Amino acid sequence: MKNLFKSGRFKLICSVLCLLLVGMFLSAVNGHSETAQSSVIGTIFTPAHWVASKISDGIDKISSNAKGDAQYEAEIDRLQQEIGDLQDQLIDYNNLKSQNEVYKDALELKEDNPDFQYLQASVIGRDSASPFYTFTINKGLVDDVVDGDAVLYGKYLVGVVKKSYPTYSVVSSILDPDFSVSAYDINTKELSYVTGDAEIASQGMCKFENLDTATKITYGSIIATAGISSTMPKDIIIGTVKEISDEETNISTYAMIEPGTDISKLDNCFVLTGYNTESEAD
Repeated sequence: MKNLFKSGRFKLICSVLCLLLVGMFLSAVNGHSETAQSSVIGTIFTPAHWVASKISDGIDKISSNAKGDAQYEAEIDRLQQEIGDLQDQLIDYNNLKSQNEVYKDALELKEDNPDFQYLQASVIGRDSASPFYTFTINKGLVDDVVDGDAVLYGKYLVGVVKKSYPTYSVVSSILDPDFSVSAYDINTKELSYVTGDAEIASQGMCKFENLDTATKITYGSIIATAGISSTMPKDIIIGTVKEISDEETNISTYAMIEPGTDISKLDNCFVLTGYNTESEAD
């Protein structure tokens, strides 16, 4: 507003208005009779009237445009707010859909293994220094979570409880080199073990190691737990084969396994508690 008063346009308007006032004053003094002076004044002020009219129209237009811009901006703000609300609803929907799928997978596994005891847990922290996506969950000893318990996401194995504390637990993922579990290919029945590997963990992969060079395991094969360990049940899916390669240090072959879910993005999981070989035998 201050810039408006200092502008050349505003000064021009003021000048024209002053001239108009002077003209009106002279006309009042001379009366309504046509004189040489009034003729001269009329000649001078006729263009002034035209300029004033144009300026007035311009002011009205500017004012109208300013009002229109304000309404336009308000409408944009309203639409942006609606878009934001819809995006939030979409995120909530996707999260709910994902969660429902996880519960569905866990329920199917539970139906196949009625003795399994599941405990839902939330991921409350991650070890930023760990390249193997070690994470912390909000369940611990008071919830019957103990060291070695399997940690699942739906029907997929994602790790084991490394250390359980009273109210929380630290979980080692299947990408960790310290992790190892007996496993087999559900098609060929070839048996070996899956472990993490520092070189391929950055790709989100783990290894199905010590395979025969004549292995029949192929791309897309599904690898599951073999259930040899007393703390790990059979037929928990670990992932699918993405690549078959020969070891450089020996004559064996290994398969690169892509986990069934992205461990780096987990926000919840299930802990398989109270499992033992006797419950499986029953």
